[in-house]
Amino acid sequence: MTKMVKEINLNHICKIEGHAHLNLKIEKNKVIECQLKAAEGARFFEALVLGKKVEDIQEIVSRICGICSCSHSVASIQGLEEALGIKPTNQQRFIREMLLLGERIRSHATHLYFLSLPDFFGASSVLSLGKEHKSKIDDALLIVSTGNKIIEDFGGRDMHPFLKIREEMPEMNYDEILKKLKDSKNVIKRTIDLFSKLDYPKIERDSDYLSLKRKDVYANISGNVSSMGELFNDNDYKKHLTENIKEYATSKFVLHDGKPYMLGSMARINNNNKQLGNQTKKVLKDTLNKMQLTLPLKNPYHNLVCQAIELFEAVNRVTYLIENRPTPKTPQKITIKEGSGVSAVEAPRGTLFHEYKIDKNGKITYCNIMTPTCQNLNMMEQDMTMLVNSLLATNTSKTEIVEKLEKLIRAYDPCFSCSTHFLKVNWD
Repeated sequence: MTKMVKEINLNHICKIEGHAHLNLKIEKNKVIECQLKAAEGARFFEALVLGKKVEDIQEIVSRICGICSCSHSVASIQGLEEALGIKPTNQQRFIREMLLLGERIRSHATHLYFLSLPDFFGASSVLSLGKEHKSKIDDALLIVSTGNKIIEDFGGRDMHPFLKIREEMPEMNYDEILKKLKDSKNVIKRTIDLFSKLDYPKIERDSDYLSLKRKDVYANISGNVSSMGELFNDNDYKKHLTENIKEYATSKFVLHDGKPYMLGSMARINNNNKQLGNQTKKVLKDTLNKMQLTLPLKNPYHNLVCQAIELFEAVNRVTYLIENRPTPKTPQKITIKEGSGVSAVEAPRGTLFHEYKIDKNGKITYCNIMTPTCQNLNMMEQDMTMLVNSLLATNTSKTEIVEKLEKLIRAYDPCFSCSTHFLKVNWD
């Protein structure tokens, strides 16, 4: 007898970065196949830099993603510096961390308010939230403008910053940006309160959580790679993280020691909560108590709460860096030579890896870029399978299943544009 197979197809997942769709096959009330596909053509961004000169790479790779252009810029420069044997100055590290933090502030606020929040108010978009929610949009715009201000001041413009290996200390009105940071703190506290009170689907699972980790500070631009206590150097990332291919996708999928894992805000909070600033530690503790939660967090929807917590930490960190900014110093002279280097930074969506090999003429002979969304895809498929199975067991309607699935996908804050850099060709 033929078995009845039901399918759930989301042909266009809206309110995410990029385009994607989902196919689920269900048999006897059980998911037998889950395919999350990037609905964009392969972009071959690793191949685009081959044969290009060192000084051109940052400008090229920053175009991989408009949302994460700072992360790609910083990761590329640090990887190239390692290949050339260059040690960055304190002012260079200062500028780069400012860009990453500004980007995190802007990206988290955009995702929380404009992409995820409408889901929880039954609205199709932020534009249909209604006048009673206008204050929330005002809060979002203030936080986003704070992030934009930081990036523009330290990167020359608020999208695709002007960076070279030789960054100079910018001249600016620090009092103006400090005031903007101060004004945003109460708004961010309201954001944390708002997202801690939302009604999240109740699912939990154990997972590996991967992020950068340092002893002295909540890691952003450097550190060892941590996976629930295990530490390894970013140069060894290929020994632990394996890129794999699925025939239905134009993105790569990544496993950690053969298993799916999660990265992003929730992974960073789970791994690095002891490295948070004292004010953020208190906010985190109060929020967890209010939500009756303990660490490590296991519900993927709580990534949203962690993003709100990270907004508070980022504003405090930017304030600290400005108040303790380094004395300007002329960066060292660059000598072109053959070499290889790896860099890992924390992009808004998780740990981003860039690897380069350079020949004696300063041209790129090899490039590998492992984006956060590629690393999250296996875990996302696993979480969606678990969620749908639990909902099928309670005879939940198809409409409600689709609604909760879209919320789950958006909770990860994926960037499918960043992920589509591979194309499998089947030769007949």
